[in-house]
Amino acid sequence: MHKLKLNILFHPLKQPPFRHSAAAAAATKSFNATLHRLSSEGFHRHALLTYNSMLKSSVPPDPFTFPTLLKACISLNLLRHGLLLHQHVVVNGFSSDSYIGSSLISFYSSFGITEDAQKVFDTMPERNIVPWTTVIGCYARTGDFEHAFYLYNSMLHEGIKPTSVTLLTLLSGGSESIHVECLHTCIVKYGFMGHIALLNSMLNVYGKCGRIEYARKLFEWMDEKDIVSWNSLVSGCALVGNTEELLTLMYRMRSENSWPDHQTYGALVSAIAKDGSAKFGKVVHGQIVAAGFELDVHLQTSLMFMYLKCRNMDYTFKIFERAKDKDVVLWTTIISGLVQNERADRALEVFQSMLCSRIEPSTTTIASALAACAQLGSLKVGTSIHGYMLRQRMAIDTPAQNSLITMYSKCGYLKQALIVFHMIKNRDVVSWNAIVAGNAQNGHLSMALHLFNEMRIAHQRPDSVTVVCLLQICASIGAYQQGKWIHNLVVRSYLEPCVKIGTALVDMYCKCGDLDSAKKCFDRVIERDLILWSTIISGYGSHGKGETALALYMELVQSGLTPNSIIFLSVLYACSHNGLVDHGLNLFDTMARDFKIEPELEHCACIVDLLCRAGRVKDAYNFYKMKFPEPMANALGIILDACKTKTLEELRDVVAKEISELDHEDAGRYVQLAHSYASMAQWEGVGKTWVQMRELGLKKLPGWSFIDLHGVITTFFMGQTSHPQQEDIMLVLKNLSEEIREGNHVKHRGYIISAYEQHLPVNANLFRSVTTTNCQSTDGEEEVKFIVRIA
Repeated sequence: MHKLKLNILFHPLKQPPFRHSAAAAAATKSFNATLHRLSSEGFHRHALLTYNSMLKSSVPPDPFTFPTLLKACISLNLLRHGLLLHQHVVVNGFSSDSYIGSSLISFYSSFGITEDAQKVFDTMPERNIVPWTTVIGCYARTGDFEHAFYLYNSMLHEGIKPTSVTLLTLLSGGSESIHVECLHTCIVKYGFMGHIALLNSMLNVYGKCGRIEYARKLFEWMDEKDIVSWNSLVSGCALVGNTEELLTLMYRMRSENSWPDHQTYGALVSAIAKDGSAKFGKVVHGQIVAAGFELDVHLQTSLMFMYLKCRNMDYTFKIFERAKDKDVVLWTTIISGLVQNERADRALEVFQSMLCSRIEPSTTTIASALAACAQLGSLKVGTSIHGYMLRQRMAIDTPAQNSLITMYSKCGYLKQALIVFHMIKNRDVVSWNAIVAGNAQNGHLSMALHLFNEMRIAHQRPDSVTVVCLLQICASIGAYQQGKWIHNLVVRSYLEPCVKIGTALVDMYCKCGDLDSAKKCFDRVIERDLILWSTIISGYGSHGKGETALALYMELVQSGLTPNSIIFLSVLYACSHNGLVDHGLNLFDTMARDFKIEPELEHCACIVDLLCRAGRVKDAYNFYKMKFPEPMANALGIILDACKTKTLEELRDVVAKEISELDHEDAGRYVQLAHSYASMAQWEGVGKTWVQMRELGLKKLPGWSFIDLHGVITTFFMGQTSHPQQEDIMLVLKNLSEEIREGNHVKHRGYIISAYEQHLPVNANLFRSVTTTNCQSTDGEEEVKFIVRIA
């Protein structure tokens, strides 16, 4: 009934139908008191209904009536009723009242109608500090600080001094640092240095602007400090992320008899989450429990987020299970955290429990659950979630649709991903990135580039994620020309240079063999991180430029960066593949001695490879026995491959026995063993190895290769018989295999696995123009390279 009445409450008035008298004035005063009481108690709808009764009773409103009613319209989000009230103000002749004018400015500001708020202000004949403060706040709240400060300066020019409320209004908008310093001067000038609320606001803004030193000085200068003062400084320091300083500040806070509250602990927990310091996290968690804030829902969510960042899933689940009132935010936090920690299976279990608890998931929850499906490649669960969204008639927003695209793409269902993509009305850069990446990751590079071009036509500016994704795919398949095209696009599009794009470009050029371009891209990156250094060092190392790789490592150390385990792995790899034995051994020693990095098994395997390549096979085996606490197949495989001379037969047999005892289900190890026997013409050993494989039912995964010709990528698998040009390919391969035999171009005499016999994956029609830079394979690489030379 009330709702119906509100729809027909007010009507435009042409002239005031009221008679003014002492009795009418008394009635107005009584109605105003009722309106004020209802509004202050939150009964805004009743206040508007009371005004309706006031009009029906022919009781005239006065200037004190309308501010209360406009406040009610703001609270109830009633724009139309507020506009009619503005008409009533004009008709009753109250337009010049500064108090009503300020209320109208606030009304229009709350609905984002800044132009009308400015018009009300401009038409006011007399403006005191109240409308000035209100209109300044109107612009400050919308983030237009330039105009807010322009009005503030205009106010000063007209000789009106600011009040503490005026300055608080400007500060509450989150001003920039240059404005904050100006306001700080005004606070001193107009004598507000004893106003604690104003100083607290100043502390808060200094912290948000990153001016922590200014915040500290102001804090120390303050004679009176309350909990808000401490929290403002703590929040500012938390944004910087210095956890140790924050803990010191907390202890000082207690020593000055000001006890932390949930907001203080919330800021501290956020800072620890940034640092990822589990040690400090447990200390603060203990303090929260001791202070009695453990059951605070917001703190529980923050603590869970902190432990997730620290990768401590046990504590995360303990907090989650202890929470009595699990809201949707808490459920979403645990689900998204599990996905980020690659526990997608557990994330889906928690999501199922959430549904069973009759908690309605938000679109953010759905997006996290879909991300879990994408991580697992679980199409069945992903489509079930999609069906749930449709059955529940959820308002599917763009982020949720983006998650659907990623899920379908990861599961290999690109057709469905494209359907979802085309259904999105407001596509953002994430939508485009998801569909481009989905096609690229599924091997459809041409389609990915086509979509990328459509993205540009749609005037959607690509970001670093788009570019990095495409460059990574180009690098993985050696698509040099496409990679260069993307690089040129980056330059033409004036994309902001960043280390991620720089690293992707360096990686692409290195993997395509263009070291000069890789080095140029590397040199253009100003702020280089360890990933970029590792990429360029690996690139030079894998292309026979070991000395250059070592020089780059020395440049890294001299730049002030501390190398990590990945850097050492890259430089040891470079030494291993370029015969730099002494350098490699010396670098291995410096890891623990100079940089306190304990060598991992991968580093030790590099040293094994280094020694084997240098012919020091026995030294490599001794090193292996000393450094590897448990047998490692990869390291033993390296030693086995190096045992190719008669003098190493005994060692080869020992290593072969160790390998055979490791994993009876790894076909690759048996193939490697057979190759080792074949290299020494021990055919009995070859035969026994193949027999063992057959008895165990093992099959080696077929080799594959792809050839990029004029931008068209063709992929072949060993044993493939479904190619449309199969007969032509096999005929050419048979002839080429004979030439390989005649030219003695096989790795091991007497152990010929011809291209024809093994269906070597190459295409006869492509030989005329293929080069070794755009032909890559996982099997038969030497044969392919020879075919390229003789074709």
